[in-house]
Amino acid sequence: MGEWLIDNWTEVLGFGTGAACVWLAARRNIWTFPLGIANNLVFIVLFFGAALYADLGLQIVYLVLGVMGWLGWSRHRAADDRALIGRMPRQAILPLVAAALAGTAIIAYALHSYTDSTTEIADAATTSVSLVAQYMLNRRWLENWFVWIAVDLAYVGLFLYKGLNITAALYLLFIGLCVWGLRGWMRARRDQTASGSGAAGASLRRLVPAGTTGE
Repeated sequence: MGEWLIDNWTEVLGFGTGAACVWLAARRNIWTFPLGIANNLVFIVLFFGAALYADLGLQIVYLVLGVMGWLGWSRHRAADDRALIGRMPRQAILPLVAAALAGTAIIAYALHSYTDSTTEIADAATTSVSLVAQYMLNRRWLENWFVWIAVDLAYVGLFLYKGLNITAALYLLFIGLCVWGLRGWMRARRDQTASGSGAAGASLRRLVPAGTTGE
């Protein structure tokens, strides 16, 4: 058992931190971001060894997005210190789809031309769509969970193909957590709308120091 843990420490650590990160996001807890940054560092090591270069680059971008999301959520929290939930505006759909398609094409070309990747299209598509999903999560848009569920399904197939069975199992868990998160965010959004506290709560939370949480 000890030897197995040594041989697979990156996947095991990625499993634990990744699951905790998604669980916290589902609970609208701001600590999802610092834990997510720790998870990014683990996966940078893992993906380098598996030659998943686009996903490695994605983790670096996630570090930046994690800091941005951390700051954004700290300024938009309800009275219970959890993030306020918004809906994605319709005018954002086309730009996000275009960004995902353009990102897939650019990343796939770079992987094909400059790396030894054997899964450049799948790697590029999951990378690009994940960036869109993370942007939506940072904006606290309810619909981010639909995108995460779709991309995590794709990741399960990709990781199984690459022989990363533990990570594939992690992403199956992610899908379950995403479904749970979606349901929780939908309830929170209904309560938020019913109470009429969304805008007022956001204004009040701006008065609270950015580093505080209620957990």
